[in-house]
Amino acid sequence: MEEYEKNMIPHIEAIYETFTSLEKNIADFFIRREGKGDLSAKNVAKQLYVSEASLSRFAKKCGYKGYREFLFCYEQMETPVNRPPASDHIKMVLNSYQELLNKSYSLMDEEQIDRIESILSEKKRIYVYGKGSSGLVGMEMKLRFMRIGVNLEAITDDHIMKMNSVLLDEDCAVIGISVSGKTGEVIESLKAAKRCGATTVLMTSHIDKQFRSFCDEVVLCAVKENLETGKAISPQFPILIMVDIIYSRMLRSDKFHRETLHDYTLEALDERG
Repeated sequence: MEEYEKNMIPHIEAIYETFTSLEKNIADFFIRREGKGDLSAKNVAKQLYVSEASLSRFAKKCGYKGYREFLFCYEQMETPVNRPPASDHIKMVLNSYQELLNKSYSLMDEEQIDRIESILSEKKRIYVYGKGSSGLVGMEMKLRFMRIGVNLEAITDDHIMKMNSVLLDEDCAVIGISVSGKTGEVIESLKAAKRCGATTVLMTSHIDKQFRSFCDEVVLCAVKENLETGKAISPQFPILIMVDIIYSRMLRSDKFHRETLHDYTLEALDERG
């Protein structure tokens, strides 16, 4: 059973945008700090070129009476203390996520990630098919990849999946998402896409020899008992891990161009918001 420790850093990160520029500098120091050292107000103020009064104001904004109380709690993170153990249901959820992260690392194929990055970069149109929770992942992919210039559309309706096959050709790619590997509408639509000449990718947690007959790539995602029913944790989680890895790979492939596009889309949202 994994042991989990309370940590004040997430709280600092949560209120980070409320800080002044000077307070953000102080926050960065405590968020990124590694190793031991003298954290007295005098020494930290000297390191950061701020006043001790600024440290006090920062501590109060974090919810403490002053820097001394803040420092006491901060140093407690580095010293094991006796705390009541987390409830079993909390440990179960956290351990499930950790297990899936470990399994995702074991399943990850970097060469395959590179091939999928090439598909997404080279194809003129990309469609993502998914039903239920897998459809939600498709919508998330659309929102994220559009921001870096990928022409991607998410389709969650099985009738539209069927009709969409009329539009497919060798300039298209279709990504099907099915945690179980048994979502009939998605599997049949991938078969139709392959017949039309589109490049096909299936993201699933279960391998089947038949997939190779109509999928150019089969991306294996982590699985856990009862994951598909969402009984303990979100069934989208393992798929989202792989989506994030692919997204990160695409950003790295053309960092300046894609990050510029990403910033432009955020600016457009702000202007219209």
